[in-house]
Amino acid sequence: METMPTLSDDVLPLIRTRAELFYRAANAHGTQMHEAVDILEQAHVENNDPVEVHRVTQKAVASSMKVIARADDSSGIIGDACRRLLDLHPRTAAAAQIAPSKLVAWMLKFQFEGDVDFFMIDPVPYASALGAHGVESYRAKLAERAERLGIDPLAERDFSHPNWHEHFVLQWQAQRLAVLDQDVEMIIRTHARDKRVAAWFQNTAEALEEIGQVDLAVEWAQRAAAFDQGHQSVQAAEYWCGLLARHRPDELMDARWWVFDRWPNGTTAARLYDDAGTSWPAYQEAVLERLSADPREAVLFRLNTLKDPVAAWETAHTVNMSDRDVWERLVAQYQSIDPVAVLPILRELVDVELLQTGAVHYKNAARHLQTMRRLSAGTKALAEVDTFVSDLRETHRRRPRLQKEFTRAGLP
Repeated sequence: METMPTLSDDVLPLIRTRAELFYRAANAHGTQMHEAVDILEQAHVENNDPVEVHRVTQKAVASSMKVIARADDSSGIIGDACRRLLDLHPRTAAAAQIAPSKLVAWMLKFQFEGDVDFFMIDPVPYASALGAHGVESYRAKLAERAERLGIDPLAERDFSHPNWHEHFVLQWQAQRLAVLDQDVEMIIRTHARDKRVAAWFQNTAEALEEIGQVDLAVEWAQRAAAFDQGHQSVQAAEYWCGLLARHRPDELMDARWWVFDRWPNGTTAARLYDDAGTSWPAYQEAVLERLSADPREAVLFRLNTLKDPVAAWETAHTVNMSDRDVWERLVAQYQSIDPVAVLPILRELVDVELLQTGAVHYKNAARHLQTMRRLSAGTKALAEVDTFVSDLRETHRRRPRLQKEFTRAGLP
């Protein structure tokens, strides 16, 4: 008599494998793992035997950790499936009404004795499954472990310490428990630490936003943006603007201008442009003036954001821009407007390529010459282009690879 397939039969074979998981195989298996998570999520939503759904989810988590430990997950597909399983686990635990003591033991074992140390458990989504007593038990167990290891979770991590991973876990748990408690003072203490790093200010802001302390979150995000000129402050500035867009939209444009004025480049200008909407004309002149100090940024902003290849073309010539990659992008868009006008630029690009030897440079030169012949077809300029090709063949007659690439490209 045939037995009906169980949830375990449907899910676990999609996750478990003994195959060698190099890049392509890992991607294929990761896709398969996502199918398994889809099945589990559907079973959870449909409230199919919560205890069984949780049991299979927990087994799937354990198996997925063994898989990722030996897989080439460069593309992150397997890792994303693992994270989906870990996101599902607290929900299935709550639905199955798992005993808090059992759940606490699993959470600790996963983080401190697991097959990999890529992932940590966030106590916040486990709160409903743990209940108040379970949360306090979990907190106490973490404190016991810290005391046994001689680790201060709030101290700065020492990567030379033999228990550095445990320190990392305990420190992050302290942060997340502060969020769970909605304790503003402890959030600032655990996230901002000694306030030496811009990213820590942003971390503080994110935690404060999470608990609904928007005013404080805006303050800490702005401090992160103003911290220094480094990349962390740039990232924090974008978070600050996003925070304002979500909660204080009337203040967004002042912040966008502040960010652009501090880091005047095509990226910050584009974000200001996107958020300005119909009010963009009020900012345009000032933005273009600030960008004029950097020819590359000025041209790319006109080309990519304003979608104005004519203005970009004029600007490139006015400021004597020298960036070859920008000229190539500009030529690609401007050639439909004035095909003959781009021929001198393409000629310069060919000359620059042929200052160096090698197949890549020869192929690039041949490609530009093909474009020149196509654009000049049917005009007097075609004869000049063919003469240019002929002269290049003669000048570089001792470069057989160049001759081969020119011939392969159909050049005369």
